[in-house]
Amino acid sequence: MPKTPDHILILAQAPAKPAIGAPCNGCGVCCLLEPCPLGVVLSGTRQGRCHALRWDEGALMYRCGAITQPLEVLAQRMPQWLRWAVSPLASVLAVLAVRWVAAGKGCDCDAELKPTSGPDAPR
Repeated sequence: MPKTPDHILILAQAPAKPAIGAPCNGCGVCCLLEPCPLGVVLSGTRQGRCHALRWDEGALMYRCGAITQPLEVLAQRMPQWLRWAVSPLASVLAVLAVRWVAAGKGCDCDAELKPTSGPDAPR
């Protein structure tokens, strides 16, 4: 069984992690901890940050790149000999990824976060 990381790097501008069941707010904690099943395929790993995770500077939140930037995510993952398939598959991925990552279904990440710096950090 993969080990959950002791520390993850979260951008300071990211929203605070919502309570379990609350709507997703783009905090990114779940994807920074480990990839979902789709993220495993897109990242090529079962541990650590999902490589499909993207920071949305305009909205100040994390987003699944399989949904928001499928062309870029697929181009990074596809082997050279399959690059011809990136464009036709990107639109399909964007639609299917919404369901596969349960977008909009509510937070299901039970991680408890403790700041490592700042006024709320343990001493």
